Amino acid sequence: MALMTKDEYIASIRKLNLNVYLLGERIESPVDHPIIRPSLNSVAATYELAEQAEYHGLMTARSSLTGETINRFCHLHQSTDDLLQKVKMLRLLGQKTAACFQRCVGLDAFNALYATTFELDAKYGTEYHARFVQYLKYVQKHDLTVNGAMTDPKGDRSRAPHAQEDRDLYLRIVEEGETGIVVRGAKAHQTGAVNSHEHLVLPTAALGQEDRDYAVSFAVPSDSPGIIMIYGRQSCDTRKLECQSGVDLGNAQYGGHEALVIFDNVFVPWERVFMCREYEFAGMLVERFAGYHRQSYGGCKVGVGDVLIGAAALAADYNGVINARHVKDKLIEMTHLNETLYACGIACSVEGQPMAAGNYLVDLLLANVCKQNITRFPYEIARLAEDLAGGLMVTMPGEQDLRSPEIGHWVDKYLRGRSGISTEDRMRVLRLIENITLGGGAVGYRTESMHGAGSPEAQRIMIARQGNLEFKKALARKIAQVEATIDGGA
Repeated sequence: MALMTKDEYIASIRKLNLNVYLLGERIESPVDHPIIRPSLNSVAATYELAEQAEYHGLMTARSSLTGETINRFCHLHQSTDDLLQKVKMLRLLGQKTAACFQRCVGLDAFNALYATTFELDAKYGTEYHARFVQYLKYVQKHDLTVNGAMTDPKGDRSRAPHAQEDRDLYLRIVEEGETGIVVRGAKAHQTGAVNSHEHLVLPTAALGQEDRDYAVSFAVPSDSPGIIMIYGRQSCDTRKLECQSGVDLGNAQYGGHEALVIFDNVFVPWERVFMCREYEFAGMLVERFAGYHRQSYGGCKVGVGDVLIGAAALAADYNGVINARHVKDKLIEMTHLNETLYACGIACSVEGQPMAAGNYLVDLLLANVCKQNITRFPYEIARLAEDLAGGLMVTMPGEQDLRSPEIGHWVDKYLRGRSGISTEDRMRVLRLIENITLGGGAVGYRTESMHGAGSPEAQRIMIARQGNLEFKKALARKIAQVEATIDGGA
């Protein structure tokens, strides 16, 4: 098959026997639940755009494993151009959905694991890489959506995994046998977990020998026995249960989601195990995955930013102030910040290099700079959007008030803006700004920018590691014509 259609994707998720809980109740049909469905639509867009001829080459690629045309979300990067096309693809999808389309994490996990298993096998003579190649061929053939599951709950952050009071606060191997392993634990903040065919698990941090049981990577179907998904709440999520025509949703069609995924003694056959206690490779895998995922934000967040800038401009237009000098200046600043984020995503891609396995890795320093900026600039973009929207964005009556036979005419009369613009259209645009900036469906454009792909401190650690201060000091000494060094520095 190699490429699924949008409808085939939706049907394939419907066939899964998923164990999903939302608001304390088990959901029999996640595909049809009004709170969940917009996030499914966002994933479906990755299939829909791949069907369209104008996006071939951007949404699709030629597999280095099979030679077939595949969705780019299943691809191994074979060049810096592949890295570049990934960022452009993510920006396009952000523009089309104004939400999280959820397949990035799996894509980033594929590339990190492909390279790391290759080097792991080279050292130990294991067969993890061959297993992973067979698994990825299966994913590519069936065009699967795969949840890249990395983040553990972590418990007491001052303690290592093995030193936690509850050792299950990091996912671990609890049993090993002839046919496979049994794992127990959880993965938190799992983007698109409920909309995924598979979970591809990675360790969450660099590990020592005492933590070797936590150095595990594997893949299992999302409906495997023992997997429980608890759907994360979002601001304004129950509006989806009460809306009439979507005015109060802002973005009625698309959304995103996160879930807490429980692994309650889940069995994994050996052919789907890609790391088993090789703890010294955990840090390498995490570092590579983090680099790829921080690159991703230079595309997806920028695309959503494009929509937010457009919505802010519409709000100003509907208010009759689009030509005011300060309004133009704010829109310019929003655009400047957004394009700076994109530039970082492009830069770390263009500066990528091949790894021993043959696929390409982004420039890690620039990727971390990209994500560090993402933790800041969307906050200012959101602030300016809220400024331009005005206070009505958070004090506005609802759609039911607008439709009310008793009071609807008052809402329509007093919430009207510029002549020729309907009150409903004005409300819809303001709700869209609210949706993106306050997290009503875009998985918190603002807060997710802070913590997604690692907290700001995680990037600063990597920037310090990759910054090569000794090299820079040597440059300065040469220009200044000084020779003194301190503590044996170069």
